[in-house]
Amino acid sequence: MKMLPGMTVINTCDYNQTKAATIAIADYQGPVYLRFGRPKVPNFTAADQNFEIGKAVVLEEGSDISVFATGHLVWEALEAKKILSQKGISAEIVNIHTIKPLDEKAILDSVAKTKCVVSAEEHMRNGGLGDSIAQLLSTNTPTPMEMVAVNDSFGESGKPSDLMKKYGLDCDSIVEAALKVMDRK
Repeated sequence: MKMLPGMTVINTCDYNQTKAATIAIADYQGPVYLRFGRPKVPNFTAADQNFEIGKAVVLEEGSDISVFATGHLVWEALEAKKILSQKGISAEIVNIHTIKPLDEKAILDSVAKTKCVVSAEEHMRNGGLGDSIAQLLSTNTPTPMEMVAVNDSFGESGKPSDLMKKYGLDCDSIVEAALKVMDRK
């Protein structure tokens, strides 16, 4: 959907954010694609949040690595932060709820601190959030990066949790990608 001219693409991380995004979309001028999935995740964002289309949300500050996550992988990124912290790695977790328009300033500000990136999404590697971030970084500040996403594969039917694990869209995959990219920092 992000390839369509003028299309706004939103991918929320929990019920509260989906509700807030729906309210924001009602007042928005132009086409909007609101994407959300089937996996069950905790409802961890504020019920009274102000959803601003195109503005990323820094959920956890960090200094060693930026993890830009969208949709259900935001929760997985928060869980990965706990594991990385035990390994002495300070991860900044940024919720990129709007894929297009991309909050370039939030991404560049975070990367200026951490100097390495993991993107995490329940989407194809090609054409998704990671691609957008890689394009931004390559033209502004080339940065070591790893992508947690589906790698050129058709989807299947099954329990959401099983499919997320099968395709490497989970906390463990984010930790693995973070450790890998930290070696290239």
